[in-house]
Amino acid sequence: MPATARPLSPFTTIYRWQIQMVTSLLHRATGIALTVGTILFVIALLALAAGPDAYAAVRAFCGSWIGTLLLLGWTWSLAFHLLNGIRHLLQDVGLGFSIPQFVRNGWLVAAGSVVLTALVWACVVMQGARA
Repeated sequence: MPATARPLSPFTTIYRWQIQMVTSLLHRATGIALTVGTILFVIALLALAAGPDAYAAVRAFCGSWIGTLLLLGWTWSLAFHLLNGIRHLLQDVGLGFSIPQFVRNGWLVAAGSVVLTALVWACVVMQGARA
């Protein structure tokens, strides 16, 4: 069969997106994002150990719009990965396997991660973003 005649994977044409698919994909993606975000955290710790000038540079980057966006994304990734991990732990003990519960818990994780991120950043803003 020629390469151009190969069939596509069925998920692109047959399956419709469901919360179960989205939470599974996002769990993997947030795990990767947390790993990458940890690099920024380690850089900040190294800069803190290197002295005030190095730390001021990292702090200036984190205060920029791109740094703030990265920190916001890292916070959401942590919240989503945490809540979805708790959902998985509950499933490990046999809870939440019926389809309505599974769908509900997926939506709770998605909404809860946004709420948790908003709460964390509300605390950051109320503290005046002091580091």
